[in-house]
Amino acid sequence: MKLKEIQNLIKFVAKSGASEVKLEMDDVKITIKTGTEDGKDKTTYIQQVPAMAAQPQQVAPSAAPQQTEASAAPASESKEPAGDDDSKYITVKSPIIGTFYRKPSPDKPVFIEVGDTIKEGDVLCVIEAMKLFNEIESEVSGKIVKVLVDDSSPVEFDQPLFLVDPS
Repeated sequence: MKLKEIQNLIKFVAKSGASEVKLEMDDVKITIKTGTEDGKDKTTYIQQVPAMAAQPQQVAPSAAPQQTEASAAPASESKEPAGDDDSKYITVKSPIIGTFYRKPSPDKPVFIEVGDTIKEGDVLCVIEAMKLFNEIESEVSGKIVKVLVDDSSPVEFDQPLFLVDPS
C-alpha cells in the first residue's frame, strides 16, 4: 500500500468519526485508531505488520456499537407495519461510503424534493468521499416518495437513500 493511500485512509477515518479501523490485505495489516482520551486528543497511529495468510479486504469500524444496535431496533419495528407499502417502491441505494448531501453547495437549493418526478440520469444527491464530491444519478424513472437520509450525514455502501414510485 502506498503512503498516499494510507494518508487518505487516515483522513477518511478521522472524518468519519470511527474510533478504530482494521484493514487486512495480502501482505499488509493496518490498524488505525483515533479519538479522544480524557479530553485530550489521542494521536492516530498505524500498525503495519505482515499478515499470516492472504485474506480479503475488510474494514471494521468499532465506533459505538451500542448506538447501532439501539437505532436498528426501532427502525426495524417502524418498517414492519409499513413494509407492505414500501414493497411497491424502488429503493435507491448508496454506491459508496461517504457523506450524503442533498444540495450541490450550501447556498444552492436541494437536487430533489419529495413528490418530484425524476427520470434516468437525473442527479439525486452528492456523496463526498475523500474530498471528492460524487454525483449520484438516478437509474430509474418515477416519483420521489421518501428521502431516507438526513442532509450532511454519513452513509454506508448499499444504504438506502430514497424511495421511488416507478408508476
